[in-house]
Amino acid sequence: MNLRQIDTEKRNVHTLDIDTLSSLEIIRQMNKEDQSVPKAVERVLPVIAEVIDRVVAAFGSGGRLIYVGAGTSGRLGVLDASECPPTYGVPKEQVIGVIAGGEKALQSALEGAEDNIEQAVEDMKQIHVNQKDVVIGIAASGRTPYTLAAMKYAKSVGATVAAITCTKNSEMEKIADYPIVVLTGPEVVAGSTRLKAGTAQKLVLNMITTAAMIRSGKVYSNLMVDVVPTNEKLLMRAKNMIIEIADVSEEEAEQALKTYQSAKAAILALMTGLTGEEVFHVLRRHNGHLRSAIQSQLK
Repeated sequence: MNLRQIDTEKRNVHTLDIDTLSSLEIIRQMNKEDQSVPKAVERVLPVIAEVIDRVVAAFGSGGRLIYVGAGTSGRLGVLDASECPPTYGVPKEQVIGVIAGGEKALQSALEGAEDNIEQAVEDMKQIHVNQKDVVIGIAASGRTPYTLAAMKYAKSVGATVAAITCTKNSEMEKIADYPIVVLTGPEVVAGSTRLKAGTAQKLVLNMITTAAMIRSGKVYSNLMVDVVPTNEKLLMRAKNMIIEIADVSEEEAEQALKTYQSAKAAILALMTGLTGEEVFHVLRRHNGHLRSAIQSQLK
């Protein structure tokens, strides 16, 4: 292993004197470097879109989106996966984040876990990775042994395999069916890939799940109509969406939400006059797409 050949491990020529700067000067330099990240992501949008299409197809056939990584990369995958159920009302098994070292690694650094190839294979077997799934390996360096082993196993069982890396010509890029290579360059502090590389990874993950959920009917206009109202804020958000889309009073929105326990179903009922199980039947017939369900009833 030659770390000097990995883009994210190289020294940044713009920050060689960063240890002599004031706090304000340091963060100005960091902010300047960060501005290059969205541009780096922009250059790989076409392949990100291809991955999204595969994820949408996987969801449609009962497959899952599975992120796998170690350290910061693994934590970002778990974070993105964990936010999908409350935001979009999907089962927690539909988007999964797997991190080297398991749950303990979410709060504590377990750097040795990234070298455990056997555990990577076992972790993939534990969640029964199969040909319906899309598995995305995440690693700034593109060489993490745990992540590589998980990707190789996923390919061996017929899963679609993608990668999010920040280094060109990596092993992960070679293995992946869909390599997303975001070239963010050397970090402000050499090798600290929780910085620009981590930001790039988060941007890409945001795109993948958000676009896949929109394509899967989890959004109406730009509103998260499948939100699960599990606290006061989310309950108010659900009611406000019903009021805005269906153009009803707060009382009508509250009653419909109480009746159907779903903002999407409540909106469909209020806008079309459908009642009872017929509301859910129409939504299922349109694969959960509220817009097409409404249009079908208002013809």
